[in-house]
Amino acid sequence: MHMRIDRDRLADTFRQLVSIDSPSREEKGMADCIRKILKEETGAEVIEDRSQSQTGSESGNIIARIPGTEKVTPLFFNAHMDTVEPGRGIKAVLKDGIFHSDGSTVLGADDKAAVAILIEVARLLKEHRVSHGPIEFLFTVCEEIGLLGAKSLDTALLEAKAGYVLDSDDPEVLINQAPCAVRFKVRVVGKAAHAGLNPELGINAIQVAARALGEVPIGRIDEYTTANIGLIRGGKATNIVPEEVELEGEIRSHNPQKLKEVWDQILGAFHRIVLEFNPGEKHCQENPGFPLIKTEVTDDYPLMSVFEGHPVITTAVKAAKGLGRELRLNMTGGGSDANIFNSKGLAAVIMGVGMQNVHSTSEYIRLDDMTAAAELVLEIIGKWDVTEGP
Repeated sequence: MHMRIDRDRLADTFRQLVSIDSPSREEKGMADCIRKILKEETGAEVIEDRSQSQTGSESGNIIARIPGTEKVTPLFFNAHMDTVEPGRGIKAVLKDGIFHSDGSTVLGADDKAAVAILIEVARLLKEHRVSHGPIEFLFTVCEEIGLLGAKSLDTALLEAKAGYVLDSDDPEVLINQAPCAVRFKVRVVGKAAHAGLNPELGINAIQVAARALGEVPIGRIDEYTTANIGLIRGGKATNIVPEEVELEGEIRSHNPQKLKEVWDQILGAFHRIVLEFNPGEKHCQENPGFPLIKTEVTDDYPLMSVFEGHPVITTAVKAAKGLGRELRLNMTGGGSDANIFNSKGLAAVIMGVGMQNVHSTSEYIRLDDMTAAAELVLEIIGKWDVTEGP
């Protein structure tokens, strides 16, 4: 399906989208803009789900349906509407074919480049009266703060059971594997005392935590597993022996058993240090059981793994070849809406759109990469020939 992408229109749409403030939970402006464009210019049926009560966003997830002209199974494409901070007052600057922000904010190519690409694709399908199966565009909220929009999505609203998540960097790469992840909190409870008058009456929670931190596995554990403790809060003043300290971290792995092993090691290190910690005989008599550890672990997102023979992969590879390109399969160390979709029975792989240095004020994207991604989406739609099953 060789159709010329309107680069100027694609660039203008991208500029328009990034100029709309949409930090996580504040996506209403983006949702309204997407709804207006797709309804008025493509005739798509656009609905909004009722996920606000679960996500806390101003908007629900947006689903745009384009009826098919061929009897093939429906296909969906996804992008998320929210951006990270600093993401207010974004001004996209195009110079030498590359979009940057003005340096005071992120650019928002993550993931508004994908939104702009899908809008351009919808326009072209309409303008060129392309024959295709049913297409659904799913625009999610709150992706950047824990994939909340995807987690709260009622999949019954989608006819499609397979699709593509446009939320990565390299347009020549298709990601079919992503790790599962957990987040955890460890709270160390000691005993407060005046640091100058009677420190021996206190149990320094920060000291206990520091000893444990020296023993826990952190960083790259193996090829498929990472762990990190990224937040520490504790203490009230320099003249008070700190009674409490809380640490927050995460573990990611492509191997769920390995993830559990690393959590057990972290937990074991803290409990061992507490058992070995000797606050003095008087403390042991007056404060039995101190210092103590309280832990909390929550699933962040599940494992994602789509086998190489799945139609979403074979179709994309065939589509790339039709454009004279070679699409490589890869795994990622990050989570995305695709993890959640797969766990809900929607087979999804991740496509790159060209975004670089995301989550920073030096974020940028090449218009050429956006164009290439749009061409690939169109070609996938043209090559998608999975017939309706019983």
